[in-house]
Amino acid sequence: MPLVSSPPSGLRTIHIMGVAGTAMGSLAGMLKDAGYSVTGSDKAVYPPMSDYLAGLGIPVKQGFVASNLDHHPDLVVVGNVIRAEYEEAQALLASDIPYCSFPQVLGDLFLKNAHSVVVAGTHGKTTTTSITAWLLESGQLNPGFLIGGIAKNFDRTARAGAGTHFVVEGDEYDTAFFDKGPKFLHYRPRTVILTSVEFDHADIYRDLDHVKEAFKRLMAIVPADGLVIARGDDPGANEVAESAGCEVWKYGIGQTWDGRIESVDIRSGTMTFTVLKNGDSVGTFTSSLVGEHNLYNQVAATAAAVRVGVRPEQLANGFSSFAGIKRRQEVIGEPGQVTVIDDFAHHPTAVKVTLEALRQRFGRRRLWAIWEPRSATSRRSVFQEAYAAAFDEADRVIIADPFDVSRIAEDERFSSERLVQDIVARGVDAFSLADADAIAATVAAQAHPHDVVAVLSNGAFGGLHGKLLKLLAARFQESTV
Repeated sequence: MPLVSSPPSGLRTIHIMGVAGTAMGSLAGMLKDAGYSVTGSDKAVYPPMSDYLAGLGIPVKQGFVASNLDHHPDLVVVGNVIRAEYEEAQALLASDIPYCSFPQVLGDLFLKNAHSVVVAGTHGKTTTTSITAWLLESGQLNPGFLIGGIAKNFDRTARAGAGTHFVVEGDEYDTAFFDKGPKFLHYRPRTVILTSVEFDHADIYRDLDHVKEAFKRLMAIVPADGLVIARGDDPGANEVAESAGCEVWKYGIGQTWDGRIESVDIRSGTMTFTVLKNGDSVGTFTSSLVGEHNLYNQVAATAAAVRVGVRPEQLANGFSSFAGIKRRQEVIGEPGQVTVIDDFAHHPTAVKVTLEALRQRFGRRRLWAIWEPRSATSRRSVFQEAYAAAFDEADRVIIADPFDVSRIAEDERFSSERLVQDIVARGVDAFSLADADAIAATVAAQAHPHDVVAVLSNGAFGGLHGKLLKLLAARFQESTV
């Protein structure tokens, strides 16, 4: 059977190719909750998604081989990491099993009758989606949600929800090997939060104008009675929002919806901030999300929540009880009073604002930044120069070798050695190390109590997090014997 435009009737068994991706794993959980029998396959499965899938009881097969389809599921959902030449993909195309993309399934099974709140943009999507979903939950709206990370309040990445609202992280990446349009075009938006528009995903977008075209396609499908909440002081987001055919609320510095940081408590790791609308206070709140970029992520979430009727006291309860997101400024251990942070930052803007936020959160404690060039864009030279200024807030910087550049032309590859030279030229102590083992050994030997070590990667980073925690624990245990 060829590609289907919607899931077939009588659907019971679903197989997900590329199930270990955050979005695909989220979908797997929702389908499981909805009563479907779900299986999956992927090339590599690691925490936290491996733990999440195991907890749901979803069998995952390693590798994309033809035998993964021997049980002949009613539908195969194909993730965008799957290439047409993979053995499992070839077996699917040669079979009579119906298949479609993840966004198609989400749109048809979960968004068709919902008020879909789509959070889109180059930066801040996961954080903004998480806090928006939690504010709606605090407003007793019982929303569905799909988040590209695990929000600790929900301890999961997705659920169907019992209310009429659904908050979804809207990814601009392509949908599948058979559908090169952005995922968010399938999400039936009624409200859109647009956080920023910068160049990214150099493997699928030619330049910034090409990126803007994709986001303008999203604006075009918001209905006339819908709403766009856009970062008005971001040039790309502002330009894109101007193309919308619906009401537009603008937030950011000097915009209709603004905010100010009142204080940061470096002991508790919390921030008190005020949200303003036309200069008047909507409320003053305290949250575990620290930094100017998180101020405005929370301003956007407030605007979306107010739009659907969440009251100020419910907002206050939501912000104060928000527990954070895994891999977003997440403290994963403090052996020997060395605070180890896990964060997903990989774009130069994301690295910069993350380190600025950590500086605000931890004050003048010595800050290490350990970064792995792993994303499709960061492994290319497109942002080679831009990364140098991203590390200005750090005291010590370690740059790993880029992850697997075998498919990238030599003259287009990112250079860790060159970045180190540029960072040092800006007055920051920096050096490069080849792999996780070398980095863990070096940091564990040189870290002092009260240091903060931020590990920045959008992947597993060779197990660096666990290796570092183990070595630090061993070192400081020995020093107290």
